Amino acid sequence: MKATLSWMDASSRKYLATTSSSTFVHLGQYTAELHEAGDGSPTVMIPGLAGGVGLLGPLARAVAGSSRAYSYQLRGESDCFTLRYPFDLDDLVDDLAELLDTLRLESPTIMGLSFGGIIALKFAIRYPYRLGRLVVQGVGARFEPGLIHQIARTVLSRFPLPADNPFVNQFFNLLFGCRQKQDSLFEFVTRQVWQTDQSVMAHRFRLIEQFEIEDQLHRIKAPTLIMSGDRDVLVSQSSLRPLVEGIANAQFVRLPNCGHLAFVTRPEAIVKHLAEAMAPVASKWSD
Repeated sequence: MKATLSWMDASSRKYLATTSSSTFVHLGQYTAELHEAGDGSPTVMIPGLAGGVGLLGPLARAVAGSSRAYSYQLRGESDCFTLRYPFDLDDLVDDLAELLDTLRLESPTIMGLSFGGIIALKFAIRYPYRLGRLVVQGVGARFEPGLIHQIARTVLSRFPLPADNPFVNQFFNLLFGCRQKQDSLFEFVTRQVWQTDQSVMAHRFRLIEQFEIEDQLHRIKAPTLIMSGDRDVLVSQSSLRPLVEGIANAQFVRLPNCGHLAFVTRPEAIVKHLAEAMAPVASKWSD
């Protein structure tokens, strides 16, 4: 049964696709909330570490202009008690495969953002012929241990934080790639991120620490578009280069003046580059 997205407040609603609807899909290990918008060839969007499908609203609206956009809640997003039963990145890949089976999507575009990009890449490695195109933003070929990751994981794991915590707001500024005004966009991002339970965020940080796929990238057969903000402090050039060069049919686009949250701040640019990637390109690397 479908329902309109009445749970959104006014400041958040304007970032969503106006024709979107939600339903629930019963998978083997959990019931996933599914959002759909637009018409055309299918694009399945995988959300990041926090914020769920709500944070994908701006991008879903842009994608829905030329495609049937699907986005779904990852395991644990709507029910943190799911963490009582151990699962890893491979299990999240299984969830995606089961979702595609349920929706009867044979070769959709798979678009993964940040943490969702990790799932998308691992899916393309395991099921190289089950997707027509792969699109990722905000992800490299491996986990890179750094001070930001360490602090974020430690704080999320050990300390309950209010949504207006100064540390958290500063961390959001890093994700934006600049000092973001306390405007409706900032409010939208913070509100959506805090829809995700801290324990779920901490668990996903632990899963990221297991991520390393350089020696498996040759298995990806689908045409691949890799995007990264030029101010993304979470993904380095040393992690991006092996990702681009390890996939046979990959194109890289650097998004100017964008941070890790480019899919929120510049969704129209991502859709534009996706459309351009459909045509042959002379070089993998472009700015």
